[in-house]
Amino acid sequence: MMKLLFITKEPKTATIAQKAGVDWIFVDLEYIGKEIRQIGRNTVISAHTIEDIKNIKKIITTSKLLVRINPIGGYSKKEIDDVISSGADIIMLPFFKTKKEVEIFLSYVNNRIETCLLVETMSSVKNIDDILTLSGINYIHIGLNDIHIERKTNFMFEFLADGYIDNIAKKIKDRKIEFGFGGMSKIGTNLKPSPERILAEHYRLGSNSIILARSFINDIGEYNDLEDFEKNFIKSVKEIRNYEKDLLLKDSSFFENNKKETKKEIYEVSQIIKNSNESTKCKL
Repeated sequence: MMKLLFITKEPKTATIAQKAGVDWIFVDLEYIGKEIRQIGRNTVISAHTIEDIKNIKKIITTSKLLVRINPIGGYSKKEIDDVISSGADIIMLPFFKTKKEVEIFLSYVNNRIETCLLVETMSSVKNIDDILTLSGINYIHIGLNDIHIERKTNFMFEFLADGYIDNIAKKIKDRKIEFGFGGMSKIGTNLKPSPERILAEHYRLGSNSIILARSFINDIGEYNDLEDFEKNFIKSVKEIRNYEKDLLLKDSSFFENNKKETKKEIYEVSQIIKNSNESTKCKL
């Protein structure tokens, strides 16, 4: 079964996510440079803190605690030490471009906890062969949003449709490193490509993890009470697990057909976004 990741700094939400079966609670410290590179995008700067790590660590018992730090800089050694001493189980390096940055990160961590690389630049994609020669990498996640911004594509899932992930996945699997990519919403939502298609692509590629997107579950404030929120969260995770059981019974022809249909739907959405953007420009 896939490792499910959920981003939150709220202890109550983390407790519910853990009860629902989320494998990794994700605290996000990254903010340096993020606002500039994602300006004008529908993204969130999480504004989590070291104190949030400590607070989440106090209440989770079965889920692991993943913490994303800032890109490598003069502050990194202290930040990494603080994250480790605050109780993180896994530490994630975002927005790196070179093997050297990863080497610095791994040397600062020094095998004290598990590590995860967030491949989200085209330079890191280009340098992936050299990066994969390094020891001490436990997990890799491929971040679609920043790659989409850098490539100037219409839709972030085009990186999947273009076959890039197939190539990267093979290289990572050859090194026997677990990996995941992107995020997903609830099963049964009226999206293209559907969460079901995306999840099937994870299984085809041998992916081990996926982030539950903001659209997966609404904020607690959207529900009548905490009990209602918990009930919906548990139901939504159970639907993922049930669909995974179905996927385990599928043959290769199913996954090849799903690949084709997913690619088709991605390019359909891309074209819709392109037409919408062109229409907006014409009106200005």
